[in-house]
Amino acid sequence: MTDQTAYAALLRGVNVGGHNKVPMAELRALLTELGHGDVRTYLQSGNAVFTAPPRPEAELAAELERAIAERFGFDIGCLVLSRAELRAVAARCPFPAAELDPARLLVVFLDVPPDRHPVCRADPARFAPDEFRLGEHEIFAYFPGGMGRSKLGQALSTPGKDFTATARNWRTVTRLLELTA
Repeated sequence: MTDQTAYAALLRGVNVGGHNKVPMAELRALLTELGHGDVRTYLQSGNAVFTAPPRPEAELAAELERAIAERFGFDIGCLVLSRAELRAVAARCPFPAAELDPARLLVVFLDVPPDRHPVCRADPARFAPDEFRLGEHEIFAYFPGGMGRSKLGQALSTPGKDFTATARNWRTVTRLLELTA
C-alpha cells in the first residue's frame, strides 16, 4: 500500500455572504473523485482534510482550484498544507495561544512569503491594540478587542493581487490539526 499523507485544504472566500457557494457534501465528493481518501470537512467555510500519496502541496492546491472551477463555475484560491506543515505553523505561533481566546487569534495562510502582503507596508502602531507577527508563510494576528471593527482585520482581509491568502482563527487551526491526526 502506498504511503498516505494527511492534508488540510483551505478554500478562500467560499460560502461568504451568499457568494461562491460550495456545499460541503459536494466538496467532499469532489475530493473523493480526485482520488483522495478519508475526506472530511469542517464548518461551512471551506475547510477540508484528506489523505493522499505525498505530493507537493502547491500541486494539490492547483488541482483542487481547477476542479472547483470546473464543478462550480468560479475561481477561488486554495491552499493545501500537510499535517506536518500545519503542525509547524502552530508551533511557530509567536503569541501565547493557550492563554488567549482562540476566536481572537488569527492565522493568515499565504502561498508567498508574508512580507508580500500589503499589511506589512503599514506602520504596525496604526493597528494598536491589535498586533501581527510574520511567520514563514503566514501572518499571525491577535485582536484583544475582537475582529469586528478592527483596522488590522480589514487590512488582512484585503485580497492579494498575485498571491493567495486565507485566514483561520486559532480554534479552526487546532481543529484541523486534530482532524488530520
